[in-house]
Amino acid sequence: MSNYKEKFSTLLWLEEIHAEIELKEYNMSGVTLKRNGDLLVLEVPGLAESRPSLYAGDKLILKSQEYNGHVIEYIGYVIEIHEEDVTLKLNPEFEQTYNFEPMDVEFTYNRTTSRRSHFALEQVVHLGVKADETQTPKVRDTEFFNPVLNENQKLAVRRILSGDCRPLPYVLFGPPGTGKTVTIIEAVLQVRSAAGCFELRAVFLRLSLQDGSVHTVVRRAKKASAPWSSELVWMLGWWKPTWGGVSGVELASTSGKAACVHRTSGLGFLLCRVESYDPRSLVSWMKVHYALPDSRILVCAPSNSAADLVCLRLHESKMLRPAAMVRVNATCRFEETIIDAIKPYCRDGEDIWRASRFRIIITTCSSAGLFYQIGVRVGHFTHVFVDEAGQASEPECLIPLGLISDVSGQIVLAGDPMQLGPVIKSRLAMAYGLNVSMLERLMSRPVYLRDESAFGACGAYNPLLVTKLVKNYRSHSALLALPSRLFYHRELEVCADPKVVTSLLGWEKLPKKGFPLIFHGVRGSEAREGRSPSWFNPAEAVQVMRYCCLLARSVSSQVSARDIGVITPYRKQVRSNEDRFEDDRYFLGFLSNSKRFNVAITRPKALLIVLGNPHVLVRDPCFGALLEYSVTNGVYTGCDLPPELQALQK
Repeated sequence: MSNYKEKFSTLLWLEEIHAEIELKEYNMSGVTLKRNGDLLVLEVPGLAESRPSLYAGDKLILKSQEYNGHVIEYIGYVIEIHEEDVTLKLNPEFEQTYNFEPMDVEFTYNRTTSRRSHFALEQVVHLGVKADETQTPKVRDTEFFNPVLNENQKLAVRRILSGDCRPLPYVLFGPPGTGKTVTIIEAVLQVRSAAGCFELRAVFLRLSLQDGSVHTVVRRAKKASAPWSSELVWMLGWWKPTWGGVSGVELASTSGKAACVHRTSGLGFLLCRVESYDPRSLVSWMKVHYALPDSRILVCAPSNSAADLVCLRLHESKMLRPAAMVRVNATCRFEETIIDAIKPYCRDGEDIWRASRFRIIITTCSSAGLFYQIGVRVGHFTHVFVDEAGQASEPECLIPLGLISDVSGQIVLAGDPMQLGPVIKSRLAMAYGLNVSMLERLMSRPVYLRDESAFGACGAYNPLLVTKLVKNYRSHSALLALPSRLFYHRELEVCADPKVVTSLLGWEKLPKKGFPLIFHGVRGSEAREGRSPSWFNPAEAVQVMRYCCLLARSVSSQVSARDIGVITPYRKQVRSNEDRFEDDRYFLGFLSNSKRFNVAITRPKALLIVLGNPHVLVRDPCFGALLEYSVTNGVYTGCDLPPELQALQK
């Protein structure tokens, strides 16, 4: 770990350099902007294929050359994107006086996430330093908010509440369709509800009558030898009156005894009570009770969609009011991309100070960096959950983790290391591990490794550190068998709703009745249209459209358009996407990436149709296994099979 910061900082710079060089390839010369009301619009060919990749808030530089040779630069910010049209916010004077002169356009790399990742690496030194032995809450079977949780989900919640793994992160290993997010929701609700219900510890502190303030308690606590004294001083030292509570102890009580409840900035509470009060003496004794810090929960995910889903599920639990939870969005996020149900919980980056006072905060890993900017200290949060942690690079994952308490903090990483990881484009950065998420790296360390001999009765993983969910609530058994064998040690169990997963078993186009899988071999050729950089396969696209029409028109299937998802490596073939895949030129090829294969074949519930050239696909281990599985079960149709598979055909 001696070079941890230096290594990841270097890899981040390599990725930034690559991104900047790549963006320069898309710089434009002599282009004319269009008007849309008071705003100017730039047409960017290839934008629909993410060439270049632009997002709201990105900065562009527009250059115009005067007759005297001077170049004038104007800074523009992306405020809206629609297909290949980018609406810009520029200097108001320029917007009014622009008369369709040709401009040169320079794209710039948005360093926000990278900058926050660099800063998080500076804070990482405090992670895992220590963990106190404060008592933690227990949950009884009758107290689960969600009564239908399975045993593994309940076990995960209990482990998260117990905090036995601190300071190590707790890993919730959630293969597709196993209810990972449902488990996270239950854990968040349990942590919140358990706060303030812990056993109090107490010591006596001598208190001067001449100064009965909390600051005296701090000074006395510094001299105390109790093991909790540093935590007490730390909590009191960060107390802010705006958080409520009483600033001191009223010694002039007529009853001879006085008490106050002192609340820190969300990290704990103290109950101070004067046990002896003698007006003739300059010294009295105060009994100070303190509890396990109240929960302040940060829930993060790499993407807005994943963070929105957590917020939506917490809302649907009906256990929280809007005042109990906040969804922090980046300032540049379009409001129309936010679903109506979670809008009452939403705050943007301009309201981050108020948002920081909520007990439950939901945001993206990158936007968690906003809390550093307003001075929220390291240790502000008692619990940090990272959902879909496998999709974030390790430095990005560190952004929220850097805010956790090193005394009582609990880190929970939820995700699937066998599915899509972070998208990294620099080959050099990938070669040295920037494309490996923290979740995946931890799961490869000895303490987290699968060990059937030692933990066979606990799912083959150390139960203090890992819970693997194995009950699949999504897919038909015929669709689950192959990914379970290839990626999950044959442990996935079929628990999906029979009405859903058997709904297409009688479809007349199935090669084998009762087996909801079709592998249709197509030997087509690739093409592309005009100046579009995206390739597509016309023969495959036509066949996809045919199957979609057959499903939509079938009387027996009753499938609506919204029930159909089309996954393709070519954007030109996308019609109705459940997942979108970039058509890139790096090591993220659809065929060579087993994680993408795993994501693709574990999406469907009741029917999977695969189209492609079997003579090409057979070369890939995963697609080759799918071809063999399809041929063996009699569900292959289409063009001739490659010679090595013909012997399997019945």
